[in-house]
Amino acid sequence: MFGTSAVRGFRLSWKAGVVGVSQFHVSSKHGIQYGYLAYMLGERTSKRFGPNSKIITIDGNLASGKGKLAKNLAERLGMKYLPEADQFYLDKTIADGDIPPSKYAGLCSLEKFYEDPKSSDGNSYRLQNWMFGIRMMQYADALEHLLSTGQGVILERSPFSDFVFLEAMLKNEYIRPQCVNHYNEIKDVSIDEFLPPHVAIYVDVPAADVYKKIQEKGDAIEKKVALPYLQSIEDAYKTSFLPKISETTEVLQYPGGDALNVEQVAEDLEYVKITKGPWLEQTDVSFHHLRLLVQDKFKVTNLFVLPTFIPEVTVGGIMYDKLYYQYRNFTGKKFAKGYNEDVGDKYIWLK
Repeated sequence: MFGTSAVRGFRLSWKAGVVGVSQFHVSSKHGIQYGYLAYMLGERTSKRFGPNSKIITIDGNLASGKGKLAKNLAERLGMKYLPEADQFYLDKTIADGDIPPSKYAGLCSLEKFYEDPKSSDGNSYRLQNWMFGIRMMQYADALEHLLSTGQGVILERSPFSDFVFLEAMLKNEYIRPQCVNHYNEIKDVSIDEFLPPHVAIYVDVPAADVYKKIQEKGDAIEKKVALPYLQSIEDAYKTSFLPKISETTEVLQYPGGDALNVEQVAEDLEYVKITKGPWLEQTDVSFHHLRLLVQDKFKVTNLFVLPTFIPEVTVGGIMYDKLYYQYRNFTGKKFAKGYNEDVGDKYIWLK
Protein backbone atom coordinates (compact mmCIF):
# COMPACT_ATOMS: atom_id res chain seq x y z
CA MET A 1 0.00 0.00 0.00
CA PHE A 2 1.34 3.37 -0.97
CA GLY A 3 0.60 6.79 0.44
CA THR A 4 2.00 10.14 1.43
CA SER A 5 1.49 12.31 4.46
CA ALA A 6 2.48 15.93 5.02
CA VAL A 7 2.92 17.12 8.57
CA ARG A 8 4.77 20.04 10.07
CA GLY A 9 8.24 18.81 10.86
CA PHE A 10 8.30 15.80 8.54
CA ARG A 11 7.54 14.92 4.97
CA LEU A 12 7.02 11.19 4.66
CA SER A 13 6.24 8.39 2.28
CA TRP A 14 5.61 4.85 3.37
CA LYS A 15 5.27 1.34 2.01
CA ALA A 16 4.16 -1.63 4.04
CA GLY A 17 4.89 -0.03 7.39
CA VAL A 18 8.29 1.35 6.40
CA VAL A 19 8.82 5.10 6.55
CA GLY A 20 11.13 6.75 3.99
CA VAL A 21 12.69 9.80 5.57
CA SER A 22 12.46 13.14 3.80
CA GLN A 23 11.39 15.39 6.64
CA PHE A 24 10.97 18.88 5.26
CA HIS A 25 9.63 21.56 7.57
CA VAL A 26 6.80 23.23 5.68
CA SER A 27 4.72 25.86 7.41
CA SER A 28 0.95 25.49 7.39
CA LYS A 29 0.54 29.28 7.21
CA HIS A 30 0.11 30.70 3.73
CA GLY A 31 -0.05 34.33 2.66
CA ILE A 32 -1.61 35.68 -0.50
CA GLN A 33 -0.27 33.72 -3.45
CA TYR A 34 -0.40 33.88 -7.20
CA GLY A 35 -3.24 31.83 -8.70
CA TYR A 36 -5.48 31.23 -11.68
CA LEU A 37 -7.53 34.36 -11.01
CA ALA A 38 -4.47 36.57 -11.29
CA TYR A 39 -3.69 35.06 -14.68
CA MET A 40 -7.28 35.51 -15.84
CA LEU A 41 -7.09 39.18 -14.83
CA GLY A 42 -4.04 39.79 -17.00
CA GLU A 43 -1.03 38.87 -14.84
CA ARG A 44 1.78 37.91 -17.23
CA THR A 45 5.27 36.83 -16.26
CA SER A 46 7.08 37.79 -19.47
CA LYS A 47 6.18 41.47 -19.01
CA ARG A 48 8.60 41.66 -16.09
CA PHE A 49 11.57 40.13 -17.88
CA GLY A 50 14.59 42.22 -18.79
CA PRO A 51 18.18 41.58 -19.92
CA ASN A 52 19.20 40.17 -16.51
CA SER A 53 16.07 38.12 -15.89
CA LYS A 54 18.02 34.88 -15.74
CA ILE A 55 18.89 32.00 -13.48
CA ILE A 56 22.68 31.77 -13.20
CA THR A 57 24.38 29.00 -11.26
CA ILE A 58 28.01 29.03 -10.20
CA ASP A 59 29.69 25.71 -9.64
CA GLY A 60 33.09 24.52 -8.60
CA ASN A 61 34.91 22.39 -6.09
CA LEU A 62 35.00 23.09 -2.39
CA ALA A 63 36.82 26.34 -1.50
CA SER A 64 37.10 27.33 -5.17
CA GLY A 65 35.93 30.92 -4.67
CA LYS A 66 32.52 30.41 -6.23
CA GLY A 67 30.69 31.93 -3.25
CA LYS A 68 32.59 35.21 -3.42
CA LEU A 69 32.12 35.37 -7.18
CA ALA A 70 28.38 34.69 -6.90
CA LYS A 71 27.83 37.39 -4.27
CA ASN A 72 29.91 40.05 -6.03
CA LEU A 73 28.41 39.23 -9.41
CA ALA A 74 24.87 39.53 -8.04
CA GLU A 75 25.69 42.95 -6.61
CA ARG A 76 27.30 44.03 -9.88
CA LEU A 77 24.31 42.96 -12.02
CA GLY A 78 21.51 43.87 -9.60
CA MET A 79 20.42 40.28 -9.21
CA LYS A 80 19.33 38.31 -6.15
CA TYR A 81 22.04 36.22 -4.51
CA LEU A 82 21.25 32.88 -2.91
CA PRO A 83 24.23 31.44 -1.01
CA GLU A 84 24.82 27.72 -1.12
CA ALA A 85 22.09 25.90 0.76
CA ASP A 86 23.16 23.86 3.75
CA GLN A 87 21.46 21.07 5.66
CA PHE A 88 19.25 23.53 7.56
CA TYR A 89 18.17 25.68 4.61
CA LEU A 90 14.47 25.08 5.17
CA ASP A 91 14.66 25.83 8.87
CA LYS A 92 16.30 29.14 8.01
CA THR A 93 13.81 30.11 5.32
CA ILE A 94 10.43 28.37 5.43
CA ALA A 95 10.24 27.50 9.13
CA ASP A 96 10.83 29.74 12.14
CA GLY A 97 14.58 30.15 11.76
CA ASP A 98 15.61 28.01 14.72
CA ILE A 99 18.18 25.34 13.90
CA PRO A 100 17.12 21.92 15.25
CA PRO A 101 19.45 18.99 15.98
CA SER A 102 20.51 17.22 12.80
CA LYS A 103 18.32 14.20 13.53
CA TYR A 104 15.32 16.43 12.77
CA ALA A 105 16.86 17.64 9.49
CA GLY A 106 17.55 14.58 7.40
CA LEU A 107 18.99 12.33 10.10
CA CYS A 108 22.41 13.12 8.64
CA SER A 109 25.53 15.06 9.52
CA LEU A 110 28.11 16.82 7.36
CA GLU A 111 30.59 16.70 10.22
CA LYS A 112 30.18 12.94 10.48
CA PHE A 113 30.63 12.63 6.73
CA TYR A 114 34.02 14.35 6.90
CA GLU A 115 35.06 12.29 9.93
CA ASP A 116 33.84 8.91 8.69
CA PRO A 117 32.62 8.97 5.07
CA LYS A 118 32.37 5.17 5.00
CA SER A 119 30.19 4.97 8.12
CA SER A 120 28.13 1.79 8.12
CA ASP A 121 24.97 3.60 9.23
CA GLY A 122 24.45 5.10 5.75
CA ASN A 123 25.11 8.71 6.77
CA SER A 124 26.93 9.56 3.53
CA TYR A 125 24.07 8.70 1.20
CA ARG A 126 21.49 10.02 3.63
CA LEU A 127 23.30 13.36 3.49
CA GLN A 128 23.51 13.27 -0.30
CA ASN A 129 19.84 12.37 -0.68
CA TRP A 130 18.84 15.12 1.75
CA MET A 131 20.97 17.74 0.00
CA PHE A 132 19.40 16.94 -3.36
CA GLY A 133 16.01 17.70 -1.84
CA ILE A 134 17.36 20.87 -0.26
CA ARG A 135 18.77 22.06 -3.59
CA MET A 136 15.46 21.31 -5.28
CA MET A 137 13.71 23.49 -2.74
CA GLN A 138 16.21 26.33 -3.10
CA TYR A 139 16.02 26.15 -6.89
CA ALA A 140 12.23 26.34 -6.61
CA ASP A 141 12.70 29.51 -4.54
CA ALA A 142 14.98 30.92 -7.24
CA LEU A 143 12.46 30.18 -9.99
CA GLU A 144 9.63 31.61 -7.91
CA HIS A 145 11.56 34.83 -7.35
CA LEU A 146 12.39 35.19 -11.04
CA LEU A 147 8.86 34.50 -12.23
CA SER A 148 7.26 36.70 -9.57
CA THR A 149 9.53 39.74 -9.77
CA GLY A 150 11.53 39.51 -12.99
CA GLN A 151 14.76 39.91 -11.02
CA GLY A 152 17.43 37.40 -11.97
CA VAL A 153 18.93 35.04 -9.43
CA ILE A 154 22.50 33.86 -8.93
CA LEU A 155 22.98 30.81 -6.75
CA GLU A 156 25.79 28.47 -5.80
CA ARG A 157 25.26 25.01 -7.19
CA SER A 158 21.88 23.57 -8.09
CA PRO A 159 20.08 20.22 -8.27
CA PHE A 160 21.40 19.95 -11.83
CA SER A 161 24.99 19.71 -10.56
CA ASP A 162 24.30 17.91 -7.29
CA PHE A 163 25.11 14.50 -8.76
CA VAL A 164 28.86 15.27 -8.92
CA PHE A 165 29.01 14.51 -5.20
CA LEU A 166 27.14 11.26 -5.76
CA GLU A 167 29.64 10.16 -8.38
CA ALA A 168 32.55 11.14 -6.14
CA MET A 169 31.08 9.19 -3.23
CA LEU A 170 30.61 6.10 -5.37
CA LYS A 171 34.11 6.31 -6.83
CA ASN A 172 35.61 6.49 -3.35
CA GLU A 173 33.33 3.69 -2.09
CA TYR A 174 31.50 5.88 0.40
CA ILE A 175 28.14 4.58 -0.84
CA ARG A 176 26.73 1.45 -2.49
CA PRO A 177 25.75 1.24 -6.19
CA GLN A 178 22.15 0.72 -5.03
CA CYS A 179 22.22 4.24 -3.61
CA VAL A 180 23.05 5.61 -7.05
CA ASN A 181 20.08 3.75 -8.52
CA HIS A 182 17.81 5.19 -5.83
CA TYR A 183 19.13 8.71 -6.40
CA ASN A 184 18.69 8.48 -10.17
CA GLU A 185 15.15 7.17 -9.76
CA ILE A 186 14.26 10.22 -7.68
CA LYS A 187 16.09 12.63 -9.94
CA ASP A 188 14.56 11.25 -13.12
CA VAL A 189 10.98 11.89 -11.96
CA SER A 190 11.58 15.30 -10.41
CA ILE A 191 14.20 17.55 -11.96
CA ASP A 192 12.60 17.69 -15.40
CA GLU A 193 9.71 19.62 -13.88
CA PHE A 194 12.08 22.59 -13.52
CA LEU A 195 13.74 24.69 -16.20
CA PRO A 196 17.55 24.47 -16.15
CA PRO A 197 19.64 27.59 -15.51
CA HIS A 198 20.14 30.05 -18.37
CA VAL A 199 23.87 30.19 -17.69
CA ALA A 200 26.15 27.86 -15.73
CA ILE A 201 29.52 29.23 -14.63
CA TYR A 202 32.23 26.78 -13.65
CA VAL A 203 35.16 27.93 -11.50
CA ASP A 204 38.03 25.62 -12.33
CA VAL A 205 40.50 25.08 -9.51
CA PRO A 206 42.69 21.94 -9.47
CA ALA A 207 41.82 19.55 -6.64
CA ALA A 208 45.36 19.73 -5.28
CA ASP A 209 45.07 23.51 -4.90
CA VAL A 210 41.66 23.15 -3.26
CA TYR A 211 43.06 20.63 -0.80
CA LYS A 212 46.00 22.90 0.03
CA LYS A 213 43.70 25.88 0.62
CA ILE A 214 41.43 23.85 2.90
CA GLN A 215 44.37 22.64 4.94
CA GLU A 216 45.64 26.20 5.32
CA LYS A 217 42.38 28.10 5.90
CA GLY A 218 39.60 25.58 6.45
CA ASP A 219 38.05 24.69 9.78
CA ALA A 220 38.95 21.57 11.72
CA ILE A 221 36.13 19.51 10.22
CA GLU A 222 36.80 20.51 6.60
CA LYS A 223 40.48 19.61 6.96
CA LYS A 224 39.47 15.96 7.23
CA VAL A 225 38.27 15.85 3.62
CA ALA A 226 40.35 13.50 1.47
CA LEU A 227 42.21 14.65 -1.65
CA PRO A 228 40.94 11.69 -3.75
CA TYR A 229 37.37 12.79 -2.95
CA LEU A 230 38.11 16.35 -4.10
CA GLN A 231 39.73 14.98 -7.26
CA SER A 232 36.66 12.84 -7.92
CA ILE A 233 34.43 15.91 -7.63
CA GLU A 234 36.59 17.77 -10.15
CA ASP A 235 36.52 14.80 -12.51
CA ALA A 236 32.73 14.50 -12.24
CA TYR A 237 32.30 18.18 -13.06
CA LYS A 238 34.49 17.96 -16.15
CA THR A 239 33.45 14.57 -17.52
CA SER A 240 29.76 14.45 -16.55
CA PHE A 241 28.25 17.77 -15.49
CA LEU A 242 29.72 20.20 -18.04
CA PRO A 243 29.00 18.04 -21.12
CA LYS A 244 25.46 17.35 -19.89
CA ILE A 245 24.50 20.87 -18.84
CA SER A 246 25.94 22.37 -22.04
CA GLU A 247 23.13 20.67 -23.98
CA THR A 248 20.53 23.02 -22.49
CA THR A 249 22.51 25.83 -20.86
CA GLU A 250 25.13 28.37 -21.88
CA VAL A 251 28.39 27.54 -20.09
CA LEU A 252 31.24 29.83 -19.04
CA GLN A 253 34.46 28.56 -17.47
CA TYR A 254 37.04 30.53 -15.53
CA PRO A 255 40.17 29.74 -13.53
CA GLY A 256 39.82 30.32 -9.81
CA GLY A 257 42.00 32.29 -7.45
CA ASP A 258 43.23 35.82 -8.07
CA ALA A 259 42.64 35.46 -11.82
CA LEU A 260 38.88 35.45 -11.24
CA ASN A 261 37.72 38.96 -12.19
CA VAL A 262 34.11 39.92 -11.49
CA GLU A 263 34.09 42.70 -14.06
CA GLN A 264 35.29 40.34 -16.76
CA VAL A 265 32.61 37.78 -15.90
CA ALA A 266 29.92 40.49 -15.87
CA GLU A 267 31.07 41.71 -19.27
CA ASP A 268 31.05 38.20 -20.68
CA LEU A 269 27.51 37.67 -19.41
CA GLU A 270 26.36 40.77 -21.30
CA TYR A 271 27.44 39.15 -24.55
CA VAL A 272 25.97 35.72 -23.82
CA LYS A 273 23.06 34.90 -26.09
CA ILE A 274 20.62 32.23 -24.97
CA THR A 275 20.52 30.06 -28.09
CA LYS A 276 19.43 26.70 -26.71
CA GLY A 277 17.42 25.05 -23.98
CA PRO A 278 13.76 24.96 -22.93
CA TRP A 279 13.64 28.63 -21.90
CA LEU A 280 13.31 29.54 -25.59
CA GLU A 281 10.15 27.46 -25.87
CA GLN A 282 8.30 28.99 -22.91
CA THR A 283 5.14 31.09 -23.12
CA ASP A 284 3.15 32.96 -20.51
CA VAL A 285 0.96 29.89 -20.20
CA SER A 286 3.89 27.60 -19.34
CA PHE A 287 5.33 30.25 -17.00
CA HIS A 288 1.94 30.38 -15.29
CA HIS A 289 1.95 26.63 -14.57
CA LEU A 290 5.58 26.65 -13.47
CA ARG A 291 4.91 29.53 -11.10
CA LEU A 292 1.99 27.65 -9.56
CA LEU A 293 4.27 24.68 -8.97
CA VAL A 294 7.32 26.38 -7.48
CA GLN A 295 5.35 28.54 -5.06
CA ASP A 296 3.68 25.45 -3.58
CA LYS A 297 6.42 23.76 -1.56
CA PHE A 298 4.20 20.77 -0.78
CA LYS A 299 3.97 20.05 -4.51
CA VAL A 300 7.71 20.52 -4.87
CA THR A 301 8.45 17.98 -2.13
CA ASN A 302 6.05 15.54 -3.78
CA LEU A 303 8.34 15.54 -6.81
CA PHE A 304 11.15 13.74 -4.99
CA VAL A 305 9.42 11.82 -2.20
CA LEU A 306 9.03 8.26 -3.47
CA PRO A 307 7.77 5.18 -1.59
CA THR A 308 10.95 3.28 -2.36
CA PHE A 309 12.77 1.19 0.22
CA ILE A 310 16.51 1.58 0.68
CA PRO A 311 18.09 1.08 4.14
CA GLU A 312 20.21 4.24 4.12
CA VAL A 313 17.22 6.61 4.00
CA THR A 314 14.47 4.53 5.59
CA VAL A 315 13.28 4.32 9.19
CA GLY A 316 10.47 2.37 10.79
CA GLY A 317 7.21 3.81 12.01
CA ILE A 318 8.14 3.51 15.71
CA MET A 319 11.28 5.57 15.24
CA TYR A 320 9.33 8.10 13.20
CA ASP A 321 6.74 8.52 15.94
CA LYS A 322 9.46 9.02 18.51
CA LEU A 323 11.22 11.72 16.48
CA TYR A 324 8.01 13.41 15.46
CA TYR A 325 6.63 13.81 18.96
CA GLN A 326 10.02 14.87 20.28
CA TYR A 327 10.06 17.62 17.68
CA ARG A 328 6.50 18.67 18.39
CA ASN A 329 7.32 19.01 22.10
CA PHE A 330 10.01 21.62 21.45
CA THR A 331 9.09 25.12 22.54
CA GLY A 332 7.27 26.90 19.73
CA LYS A 333 7.16 23.85 17.45
CA LYS A 334 3.68 22.48 18.08
CA PHE A 335 2.00 24.83 15.62
CA ALA A 336 3.06 27.24 12.87
CA LYS A 337 5.03 30.35 13.76
CA GLY A 338 2.78 32.87 15.49
CA TYR A 339 0.34 30.26 16.82
CA ASN A 340 2.18 28.93 19.88
CA GLU A 341 1.15 30.14 23.32
CA ASP A 342 4.26 28.60 24.92
CA VAL A 343 6.47 31.25 23.28
CA GLY A 344 4.16 34.14 24.06
CA ASP A 345 2.07 34.33 20.90
CA LYS A 346 -1.14 36.24 21.57
CA TYR A 347 -4.53 36.74 19.96
CA ILE A 348 -4.18 33.41 18.17
CA TRP A 349 -7.92 33.04 17.77
CA LEU A 350 -7.99 36.26 15.69
CA LYS A 351 -5.39 35.11 13.18
